[in-house]
Amino acid sequence: MSNYLTFPKIDPIIFTIPNVPFIDELSVRWYGLMYLVGFALAMFIANKKAEKANSGWDKEQVSDLLFYGFLGVILGGRIGYVMFYQFGYFLENPLYLFQINTGGMSFHGGLLGVIFAIFWFARKTKKNFLDMGDFVAPLIPLGLGAGRIGNFINAELWGRTTDVPWAMVFPGAGALPRHPSQLYEFFLEGIVLFVIIYLFGKKKRPAGSIGALFLLGYGIFRFIIEYFREQDAHLTDGIYNFISMGQILSLPMIMIGGGVIFYVYRKDRLANKAVAQKEGLKS
Repeated sequence: MSNYLTFPKIDPIIFTIPNVPFIDELSVRWYGLMYLVGFALAMFIANKKAEKANSGWDKEQVSDLLFYGFLGVILGGRIGYVMFYQFGYFLENPLYLFQINTGGMSFHGGLLGVIFAIFWFARKTKKNFLDMGDFVAPLIPLGLGAGRIGNFINAELWGRTTDVPWAMVFPGAGALPRHPSQLYEFFLEGIVLFVIIYLFGKKKRPAGSIGALFLLGYGIFRFIIEYFREQDAHLTDGIYNFISMGQILSLPMIMIGGGVIFYVYRKDRLANKAVAQKEGLKS
């Protein structure tokens, strides 16, 4: 067992402010800080994109979009976790939905919340929904990566037992070494996915293709990582013996992302062909 790594002793609480009115004390946690880091990175990238010539965006619109997107992440993430992972308990105790102090956030729920926020904001500002998806997609991966670092610091969402040299013994997960799956997710869903989307978006692409690439890329990476991530203890029977809830929720992302990429590129190719034929007739 000594050949494996031991989880570093990191206090999840950075500091505590005592004597805070109404709540006695306020604890600032690394996990919450990671959310702020993700939001700050998204704002930085969004403002850089808005500053480009003919971007169609100004800083006020960026600020509003990020505010609604952040609400979508929080509300959608909580509702999604309860509906996807704790629905049976929710039926017994509906107030559980509001017990956020117990923890529980779902990425897929948060994504649905962001999509709803984009749709609503697109209608409000009369912007194209697909163009907005392309604008938002590069903002997400680095925030995701920051969140996974927060999961690691909290020693939660650990991986399955393994004997690989970099396996780690997590507090609260027993004595057996496990995959540090939070770090796998940080690397693939955060760093690698951001680089892919950034490089893909450097050239002009059909509207909707960048957002669709995010759906496809995240879905594939999450589906793979689920093989290394420990499943929720109450989701291990029946169909969950063969596929995890995370994989079930990622499959629609893969299908929709791939389908949209095929559709927008086919539409763009047909449009270019029609233009070329029209110009040929003129000549």
